[in-house]
Amino acid sequence: MRLLGVAAGVVLAVGAGAPAGAATVPDSTASEIRRLAREVVEAGAPGVIVRVDDGDGRPVEVAEQAAWTRKDHLLKAGDEFRVGSNTKVMIATVALQLVGEGKLALTDSVEKWLPGKVPNGRAITVRMLLNHTSGLFDYTTDPVIRPSMLGKGRRQWTSAQLLAIGVKHDPLFAPGKKWAYSNTNYVAIGAILERVTRSSLADLVRDRIARPLGLQHTYFATDASWHGSHAHGYEPDAAHMPPAVPVGFRSFAGKQHDGHVDVSGNDPGWGGAAGAVVSTTRDWARFYEALMSGKLLPAAQLAQMRTTVEPGYGLGIQTGVHPCGTFWGHDGGMPGYLSTTLTDSSGSRTATVLIATESWAEFEADPKIAKAAQALQKAATCAMFK
Repeated sequence: MRLLGVAAGVVLAVGAGAPAGAATVPDSTASEIRRLAREVVEAGAPGVIVRVDDGDGRPVEVAEQAAWTRKDHLLKAGDEFRVGSNTKVMIATVALQLVGEGKLALTDSVEKWLPGKVPNGRAITVRMLLNHTSGLFDYTTDPVIRPSMLGKGRRQWTSAQLLAIGVKHDPLFAPGKKWAYSNTNYVAIGAILERVTRSSLADLVRDRIARPLGLQHTYFATDASWHGSHAHGYEPDAAHMPPAVPVGFRSFAGKQHDGHVDVSGNDPGWGGAAGAVVSTTRDWARFYEALMSGKLLPAAQLAQMRTTVEPGYGLGIQTGVHPCGTFWGHDGGMPGYLSTTLTDSSGSRTATVLIATESWAEFEADPKIAKAAQALQKAATCAMFK
């Protein structure tokens, strides 16, 4: 399973291109969001967490789950979950902090920091990695990574190993000529950050983001363990997997019951700097507030992050125009977890939707869940701008 990026996830379904008036602010925000979250569960999702903060009052927090999941856990709005490709926003922030400190430059070539590791590395810059214009092939589509995705492999992946999988394939296009979402870009960034700082990615996330902001449930996962109460993520078992899901992605490791597999004990390390962070809706809202208000980055680097290429992708973050307002954000998918977190330009407004299953979106395999999820995302986004 690929780590989902904004270009493939729920965000674009409610973002740029949506017709004017396609969504309206609910009359009763909390009750409407709870109703829509429940409809996502009724459509087949094992669980849903929603948090919306309009910047003027108490945030709305909702947790809904299918009855059969209660034997595993009681889902709470503050539970930890695997954020998948939302990780890229945090990794890009660390990279831009180093740029602000003069330890790294966006114009640096990959060859400078990873000599001999990336073909044509002299033509690929740090900026191209961050905004997905490098042309590098996406390592998550290589079959060698599949056992880890399915929870059947026990290999501990390094940034260098994940990068090597991506660069053994021919590039998609010449550096800087097009845009294509590729997780290889971010494992390359991860390898560069490790080289520049001589620190692990887990230490960088902890010391530069989580501790300064007091994010007690945000960390870069180095194994399958959780630090606190967490949302259980599920995928259908092989017998109940939607027909549209390819044969190679129909069988996950984990405890099975009620037609599903609990994948929350599987190691997310194969996501690396592209997707291995764990967080909560509350922590991520605090992170976005600090990021967008300039508490984490100097003004020049924040402006660089917000400088976009088509399709509205900046350095680790994307922007889009929704009928209710212009958002910044990202989404992320990993087996058992699909989340989208949006904010406004100030960071004072945030909206996060987590759905505790992912295959349906990865392969566009369940239109019923998709329709309910899009309605919920629209309502949450409009409530953020209320």
